[in-house]
Amino acid sequence: PVGFYSVVLSQVRERLKKDVEQMKLQDPNFRPGLVVLQVGDRDDSNLYISMKVKAAAEIGINATHMRLPKTATEEEVLHSITEVNENSAVHGLIVQLPLDSIHKIDTEKVTNAVAPEKDVDGLTSINAGKLSRGDLGDCFIPCTPNGCMELIRQTGVSVAGKRAVVIGRSKIVGAPMHDLLLWNHATVTTCHSKTADLPGEVGKADILVVGIGKAEMVKGEWIKKGAVVIDCGINHIPDETKASGKRVVGDVHYASAKEQAGFITPVPGGVGPMTVAMLMAVSDIVISRSCVPKSIDHLAREVGLLSDEVELYGKTKAKVQLSIMKRLQAQPDGKYVVVTGITPTPLGEGKSTTTIGLVQALGAHMKLNVFACVRQPSQGPTFGIKGGAAGGGYSQVIPMEEFNLHLTGDIHAITAANNLVAAAIDARMFHESTQSDKALYNRLVPLSGGQRKFSPIQINRLKKLGIEKTDPSTLTEEEITRFARLDIDPSSVTWQRVLDTNDRFLRKITIGQSPTEKGYTREAQFDITVASEIMAVLALTSSLEDMRQRLAKMVVATSRSGDPITTEDLGVSGALTVLMKDAIKPNLMQTLEGNPVFVHAGPFANIAHGNSSILADKIALKLVGPEGFVVTEAGFGADIGMEKFFNIKCRYSGLRPHVVVLVATVRALKMHGGGPTVTAGMPLPKEYIEENLELLEKGCSNMRKQIENAQHFGVPVVVAVNGFKTDTEAELDLVCKMARAAGAFDAVRCSHWAEGGAGAVALGQAVQRASETPSKFKFLYDLELPIADKIRIIAQKIYGADDIELLPEAQHKVELYTKQMPTIPGLPTRPCFYDIDLDPETEQVNGLF
Repeated sequence: PVGFYSVVLSQVRERLKKDVEQMKLQDPNFRPGLVVLQVGDRDDSNLYISMKVKAAAEIGINATHMRLPKTATEEEVLHSITEVNENSAVHGLIVQLPLDSIHKIDTEKVTNAVAPEKDVDGLTSINAGKLSRGDLGDCFIPCTPNGCMELIRQTGVSVAGKRAVVIGRSKIVGAPMHDLLLWNHATVTTCHSKTADLPGEVGKADILVVGIGKAEMVKGEWIKKGAVVIDCGINHIPDETKASGKRVVGDVHYASAKEQAGFITPVPGGVGPMTVAMLMAVSDIVISRSCVPKSIDHLAREVGLLSDEVELYGKTKAKVQLSIMKRLQAQPDGKYVVVTGITPTPLGEGKSTTTIGLVQALGAHMKLNVFACVRQPSQGPTFGIKGGAAGGGYSQVIPMEEFNLHLTGDIHAITAANNLVAAAIDARMFHESTQSDKALYNRLVPLSGGQRKFSPIQINRLKKLGIEKTDPSTLTEEEITRFARLDIDPSSVTWQRVLDTNDRFLRKITIGQSPTEKGYTREAQFDITVASEIMAVLALTSSLEDMRQRLAKMVVATSRSGDPITTEDLGVSGALTVLMKDAIKPNLMQTLEGNPVFVHAGPFANIAHGNSSILADKIALKLVGPEGFVVTEAGFGADIGMEKFFNIKCRYSGLRPHVVVLVATVRALKMHGGGPTVTAGMPLPKEYIEENLELLEKGCSNMRKQIENAQHFGVPVVVAVNGFKTDTEAELDLVCKMARAAGAFDAVRCSHWAEGGAGAVALGQAVQRASETPSKFKFLYDLELPIADKIRIIAQKIYGADDIELLPEAQHKVELYTKQMPTIPGLPTRPCFYDIDLDPETEQVNGLF
């Protein structure tokens, strides 16, 4: 029996391991997660749980042992169960309750608190009801009875038609065992300690399952010759020969029973290892069920948002009203952390994954208030070159398809606003070229009710021109010309049309080819939406009023006399604000482990500042409170995204960061050390998957420089070494050692891709320590310096240049920007957008109808 049992157990575990591996091939981001929640401390429970955790690891399942003391109240137990229910990285939950808890615990209430889809013990009323009804394919079968059935099948004994006796009627073993045998067509008798003539009932059994919890109660002489005996008992009895003073036995007297039985579970304590194996077998069912996020209104309440401060967009995302900033204005801010990386390579560093992993560690594992603030990815690259940007593995924003696609429509709003400006530019040039000054003026300020009236936006333009008049009839001919004619130089137009799709054939286009445009064609182009200046404005704005002013100041072209032309001059700035009035509100989502995430704005770092919105950061810092953390991510490497985060975002926001997290990988550092070129879709060269300390040490020069770059701003640096399975201990140690030698506050290994927040706890602890050091933050350059001097400082300090040399074209642009800094149906001459504006106090749209 011992050899047979071992073979069966080995076969089951091997089969399950292959099943899990196959599922990971189908979904590389998936790793099944199991939590065993133990209340109290019993030897039999400890033994059983250790077997479960070990078996889970062998098969490829993340198993976590959560302990609560025997003094835990029912409320504390229920709270822990709720946390696990709402953790999307956990797919199975087992609750081990004590026999002698200090406080009264309603076992039924606790059992039914487990989400049915995570009830791998099959003990909730829903799963138990389905089992008793015979719905075996639509429920979780308790693992011990399931293990028993597997063993019986492996013996070759057909259950159908046999007499089966079950001793014990617990919900964990006896009752479900009865149901399983019954629905497999056995004739079943359930016995218990008060059953009359128990030995006689046992003697009739072809199949005997014992789970009564009484040490060696069933004697060998009771058992029918050749019967299959399954012992589910785990009991401790005194034994002076043992160091512990006790030994483990089953409910069946093994020595005498093995002489009678055709098969008997050989290990004292019986079916335990098989139970554990069958527990793991539920993973394929669980995997097929997608992770269920918390409802977004529930998450909003958790983080302290009121119902009237949240606009729900379905069940998984919401927008947050800016009014919360007024409510929380007296609340002290939390700690501010920025995640950046070494210079990016095709191998990737994992900044987004680290951002989410760190937040999960700080929140789900270290129990701190925490928010992630990340950019919304462009749909273009998502479909085009890099896939999603929600993080990865067990450290990502969910649902990832919502995150990577439309979300709440912010990017579409920017597309619409941007293209309205583009249409206004070409329409204005067309109408100015085909009309006299007087005709143009009369159309721009049309008669209404027998009189002409300037719109508020037109009065703003008059003030800009130094014309202090509000009555259209009082303007002189010279003033009419100055007001009506923008006189845009077509070659100076810098404003392009946009779309959020990588469409290479729109990179250069010719517009105006329709006969209705009377030959006024020009060369133009489409950019990606996130390259729009409106996206950069959204990310830097601090309120509706601030956004209205920023949108009005955007320069789109230059007049033939060299004056900058703004959207306010075009009369379109109010309409832009209306189109953007919802996009300004941050979007609330969550991580796999149920931590809050603001997803807002997404400017590129190579052409803009590459950071998510100031508004999201400011709201999050208020919500987490003074002991909490807000973790945001800067695009590209530390030399681009982090530099712009400090010099641009922090300057405009007034926020001061506490810690820089610099993400590095062994593989990417090897490439910086001169490793071979990596080709997408091809196997990695051996240098990246085998230990090579010399190559790695050379590449650490890039990490050293990025640490230095962060230190220019006076912020402590924690290096997160994002590990891969091919990294060796020596390689990981070398990176950490060199990071500390380069001046990093600390350097820690991370495994959050594979393990979620648990794999970034060391990083979280290092960040928490670093955040407590005195702040020495400073900007790299003074805002009043000439543009060329700012460029020189960045080039020298961040990139290591000796000096800069401006080519004539660059010098011309510097002079131009210096001058500008202080300051489908065709559109008619005077479009309605002149009248459309937004009241930033009431958010009421004016002039639309």
